[in-house]
Amino acid sequence: MDLSIVIPAYEESRKISRDIRAAAAFLTGNSLEGEIIVVDDCSSDNTAAVARETPVPNGVKLLSIRYEPHRGKGAAVRTGVLASTGDYVMFADSGLCVPYGNALQGIYMIRDGQCDIANGSRKMIDSDIQQAQPLHRRACSRLFKWVVYHILNIPRHLTDTQCGFKVYKGHVARELYACAVTDGFMFDVEIILRARDRDYRIEEFPVEWKCDLDSRLSLTRTPWPLISELRMIRKTMNQERRS
Repeated sequence: MDLSIVIPAYEESRKISRDIRAAAAFLTGNSLEGEIIVVDDCSSDNTAAVARETPVPNGVKLLSIRYEPHRGKGAAVRTGVLASTGDYVMFADSGLCVPYGNALQGIYMIRDGQCDIANGSRKMIDSDIQQAQPLHRRACSRLFKWVVYHILNIPRHLTDTQCGFKVYKGHVARELYACAVTDGFMFDVEIILRARDRDYRIEEFPVEWKCDLDSRLSLTRTPWPLISELRMIRKTMNQERRS
């Protein structure tokens, strides 16, 4: 299996079929043997059923996983990564914020030995932002960036920890996510820290990106859970380093 594509989904019955078709077209269009793994984080709609019923071309494997109860995006991505078998593993947010073709650059970077993990970044000078975030989300993003760099010591060369478009060596992804404990949105930060502690190389590549206004991240509902997760990550990582 060349590439495993993990798509975390929560209440995405209107989008998930389009996501799967785009992922399948990317695989077949680039002659990649691949699998698409949709992980439904206990949606109340029929996301998992729509995913299962979406036709894919011969040669593309489709797996739809649903678990209960609702746990968060980190749990969904972790579930998908641990079910993967590809030499490369990527995850992409539902909604096609980044076209799948952008993943080729990340795959080539890993293949050519530049890195073990290639993260899409919206902040690089060559990135093409087709629809920007609303002003209040940009302000919160800047505050979040300050916190993770100054408190958690995220490597300074990484410009965008939260872009939902990342590519890994398959065995590296499965190793890191098997150790991860973060169920919510801050799982990206934990994976970066675990990769740094294991001396895995992380580089970024520019992406074409448009903001999905139908996001599952609500700045009015989730600030305290995000802060709690960051504190938990810091505590867990410090305990592991001491042990």
